[in-house]
Amino acid sequence: MVHTIIDAYSDEASGLGVPPYLGTHVRYAAGVLNNPYYLTIDDLRKLHTKENKRAMITNKKIKNTTRSSEEIRKILSKTKVLVVVGGVHVPGKYLSAEPATVRELLQLIKPYNCLKILFGPAAYGSEAHGGRRTPKQYRDYLKNHFHEILTAGQLLKLDAVVNNKDYTLKRETFTDIEPFIQKGVEIVKQHPDYPNFIMLELETGRGCGHGACSFCTEGIKHAVEFRSVKNILSEMRLLSKLGVKHFRFGKQSCFYSYRNGDVTKIEKLLKGAHALKPKVLHIDNVDPVHVDVARTKLVVKYCTPGNIAAFGVETFDKEVMKQNNLNVHDPKTVINAVKIINKYGLKRGSNGMPTFLPGINIILGLAGETKQTLELNKEYLKYMLDNDLFIRRINIRQVGIYLGTQMEKTGLKYLRKNKRHYYRFRHDVREQIDHPMLQKLFPQGTILKSLRTEVHKGNTTFCRHIGTYPLIIGIKERIPLNQWVNIKIKKWML
Repeated sequence: MVHTIIDAYSDEASGLGVPPYLGTHVRYAAGVLNNPYYLTIDDLRKLHTKENKRAMITNKKIKNTTRSSEEIRKILSKTKVLVVVGGVHVPGKYLSAEPATVRELLQLIKPYNCLKILFGPAAYGSEAHGGRRTPKQYRDYLKNHFHEILTAGQLLKLDAVVNNKDYTLKRETFTDIEPFIQKGVEIVKQHPDYPNFIMLELETGRGCGHGACSFCTEGIKHAVEFRSVKNILSEMRLLSKLGVKHFRFGKQSCFYSYRNGDVTKIEKLLKGAHALKPKVLHIDNVDPVHVDVARTKLVVKYCTPGNIAAFGVETFDKEVMKQNNLNVHDPKTVINAVKIINKYGLKRGSNGMPTFLPGINIILGLAGETKQTLELNKEYLKYMLDNDLFIRRINIRQVGIYLGTQMEKTGLKYLRKNKRHYYRFRHDVREQIDHPMLQKLFPQGTILKSLRTEVHKGNTTFCRHIGTYPLIIGIKERIPLNQWVNIKIKKWML
């Protein structure tokens, strides 16, 4: 029986699966299925797109194809089980890929007569529905198009559905699914960026020790649980043998909280990963409340340059922090965390990037937000700029509404109320904070090494490092894609 995975790309608070990343959900599903084919949403789009080979702009909707159109059609015609993985909870701007909207995805898979299963974060809802439906209406809508709708925490049920096994509803543990994780590594060989450019996240834990922030599904999806150092390194070792060189410990709510913040266990994990000699070893999410000197030193010591700790700050307004049960209760906690990481991570590494810096996540539309909330956000960000407290990137997004969260009850009330202020807020942050911060961090003449040329836009070639939240660099020349280049910075864009 032919099994096929369609990667429609995922982006959620605790994980990324947009090229060059290959997410955990795809790899875990591959461990359940019988020698599955891997196709991207770009492959399906390609069947309905007349490609202009003379185009001056790279079409990121069909850039990440895996096979010829003829091969794609053959695979889909004989597929008996189609597992679709996707879901965007924290939408961003993507340089060389475009996650599928729900509407687009359903149109593309409609012609195929097979067992259709939705697996992953899309089961909770997706930014793609744009708030036009409530979370319950959204799920009912999906039921009309899929035989099964399974969340990322239902891998055992996926196994039961696909392989015709008995299934008793249960909360699965890493012990249950570890064999699937290890078995699923081979799927990386079908990814369009394999082997030189692919980036993989390794899951270290699930759930959140803090509880549930108003907008977040992580505490709803899973109880707090951690993978063992042994199993994480075993997965990484298998992937390394397949030629994968770029890794991120990103599939968790807070890397500093791994094994409840056990410094010994964190060092054992980082040291073991470092010993495998990856080209890139980065982390992702960090709660500012857990930032300390000991764990920061370990990240700096064992990880590679260009690393970023993404802080889930969300707002600098104390009242909004309180109403949304955020893990940070005082903006001073954020400032202190930035100071610690700057002290040990600001030194420039071999690729020209600072070794380790924080990033700031801001969410618009949270309960209790006012126009003054936006002013407070700008004040604290400006304070960091003026006092040389460096942050590598500021991520601003609007809140999403997902099943089971506090925001499901709050709805889009505050988002609608304050939306007229958002353009000015974003503009001020980009102009008054982001731009001068870039100039300070990367002055004229700074040399950055080992960037991948990724897309063309007219006579400009855009490139970036493989890693976590990399800088996007524009080269005023049309040069071949998928090359490694070194560049010298001359000026800055927003």
